[in-house]
Amino acid sequence: MTPSTQPEQLAPAFCEGIQYYGPAWPGFAEHAAEPAIVEGAAGVADARAPAAAYQTLLAADALRYLTLQVCGAKASGHPGGFASSAEAYAALVMLGHTNIVTEVGHHAPGFYSAMFLDTSLEEMGIRTVQDMRERFRERHGLLGHLSGAIPGLLAPAGPLGQGQHFAMAGALLHPGTLFPVTIGDGGMGEPYVLNSMMHFNTAYPAATNYLPVLVWNGYSQEHHAMCATWSNDEMTAYWKGHGFDSVFLVDARQFDDQNQVGAYVDSTRFSFERRLDFVAAVLRAADQAAKSALGGRRTVLIVKQLKGAGVHKLGAKAHNLYPADTLDAEHIVDGLQRRALNPEAWRVVRENFRRAGGGPAARTVVTERAPAPAPLPALPINTFTPGDKQVPATAFGALAAFVGQHDPRFVVTNADGNEASAMANINVALKIRHPVEDGLYHQGPTGQVYEPLNEDACAGLAAGLALFGGRSLWLSYESFAINGWPIVQTVTQAMAELRRKTPSFVCMFTAGALEQGRNGWTHQRPEIENYFAAQMRNGNVYPLFPCDANQIQVAYEWALDTHNKGIAIIASKSPLPVYTTLDQAREGIERGAVTLYESAAGGKTVVFAVTGDMVLLPVFEAKDRLEAAGFRVRIVSAANPRRLYRPTDVAWDTVSEPDNAFMDDDHFNALFDADALIGVSGGPAGPLEPILLRTRAARRDVMAWKRGETTASPGEIMAFNGLTGEAMAARAMALLA
Repeated sequence: MTPSTQPEQLAPAFCEGIQYYGPAWPGFAEHAAEPAIVEGAAGVADARAPAAAYQTLLAADALRYLTLQVCGAKASGHPGGFASSAEAYAALVMLGHTNIVTEVGHHAPGFYSAMFLDTSLEEMGIRTVQDMRERFRERHGLLGHLSGAIPGLLAPAGPLGQGQHFAMAGALLHPGTLFPVTIGDGGMGEPYVLNSMMHFNTAYPAATNYLPVLVWNGYSQEHHAMCATWSNDEMTAYWKGHGFDSVFLVDARQFDDQNQVGAYVDSTRFSFERRLDFVAAVLRAADQAAKSALGGRRTVLIVKQLKGAGVHKLGAKAHNLYPADTLDAEHIVDGLQRRALNPEAWRVVRENFRRAGGGPAARTVVTERAPAPAPLPALPINTFTPGDKQVPATAFGALAAFVGQHDPRFVVTNADGNEASAMANINVALKIRHPVEDGLYHQGPTGQVYEPLNEDACAGLAAGLALFGGRSLWLSYESFAINGWPIVQTVTQAMAELRRKTPSFVCMFTAGALEQGRNGWTHQRPEIENYFAAQMRNGNVYPLFPCDANQIQVAYEWALDTHNKGIAIIASKSPLPVYTTLDQAREGIERGAVTLYESAAGGKTVVFAVTGDMVLLPVFEAKDRLEAAGFRVRIVSAANPRRLYRPTDVAWDTVSEPDNAFMDDDHFNALFDADALIGVSGGPAGPLEPILLRTRAARRDVMAWKRGETTASPGEIMAFNGLTGEAMAARAMALLA
């Protein structure tokens, strides 16, 4: 087949940039004269109608063609995985289920093709295939992996094992709406995908309105999938063993009439009649699965066909394009020509996609009209008296409980137990969600505290709820949080790009390294704070280090009033001194830092710039030693270090809901000017970077966490890391000598 000018003259304007057209398929006049989705409908009227199956197959090939051509335009991108899901994706759209998320970032060009076909991409100026080719994998265009900032797409997709969290969050926030989530069999090798769904199914048995769609194609990125040797019965048993009631499995091999070798076959190689039979089976199975899921049964749809079906190569070799895979390469040309459609077919496919779900996804999917969270009254903040001892985590827990009592959709997630983190007040007020009701353990089937023993599942559901417009809170031990942080990073980056407001993602990490003596180094891993510190420069990430029980309350109050941000609050679960009034506490959060103590008299000045709460104990001990030696001491709590950067250090002006509230030089110098400055952290030194960048103190140093060890007390673990009052005073004297 060669390019023809005649079809181009007949093609709709949006087809500009399509290189190849083909003849009309057999039966086109009978089954595709008019779109199968009638005007005003959200999906086909009858999933068993021949025209519905015929036009679903047209849609699948249109998606394959666009996916391969846009990737070939840049000799880059991932066409193979999505190609094997094309019938499943097309079937869901034709049925009107367009709130689709994915676990597979490599399916991006297929999802972009769908958004192009339904006209959603016109909102970013992409009106023709040529526009899409030019903007693919370009800045301000269609990035290589999915972003929720693209019109019509609900959520990002990058690291494997995350997409199901978005589907489950959508199911909780929008009962009655189906949230399909495509999952690759390569990604299914990550154990937490089904693990997280199993816990969700147990905790929320009525929330069945999400539909995993397993793209079982036999391969992962560069080799066979780990489940490639399973039989259909084994795969079915695997899902049923994880709490799914109904498994709809369509195996392309059962329709093969070309004697293809192996368990996985390419349906595009079938005769035309058998291709129609296969897509009709997928459409019927998708319809039954959707009705099952919306009808209260935990359901999965599995489509089994070879990776790369219908594009340029097969198996893992279809996964990725390389520099030689251009639109002029013979195998790319051959792949495009085999999928080429006639101009009228493009018109029919676009009209079906434009009507599906009630209109273009950019105007109809739930994240384009995220629900407003329930209004909250003023938080009942306790006014603790400076000098008293209070537990910061418990003070925080009281406010979290209050939020849950006034927002029924608020969910708290925790893997290691709120009670162990001095926040039993949350469990008492909101109850752990569990099918067994037991007052002794504050649990019951309608609780708002979600407790899978998996930090990824905790972080994932909480992050998904925030991204989709709900309030949530992830609570963890600081030492375990790294196991869930990658999805927080994904979601906060997505929030930075969103075209709408959404509640900030908030988490609180207790039992910092300094508290966990006898547990040893397994509970002493505060290095994650360096992760937060690195993300501060992104523009919308805020690690907060409240110094006491007053400041942690105003920190949460501040966080609840923000949008499109990622906020990590780090605090202790031990009784600690209260240093601030509420006004001082707010000053520290709003401006970034506040003075906790300053000597009335003395000689040379030493400033301690501190992130954390428990580590202030040896700092105040060092103050006593230094004052006795004739020095002046100022202790400054750096509660919100992101606001201590210079504006040019942070990409604040590149994000949604930009915040350029940085401390000015006069206020910064008033806090941190000194003859010697020592940055002190009970964790790593990263959060102190903005202070060290800006300070004018020529003599400066840092005293921070080094590593964990089993000890009998917090004091001993601080001593092991050199964080004692004696050591701090000696360091200051050495700097001034």
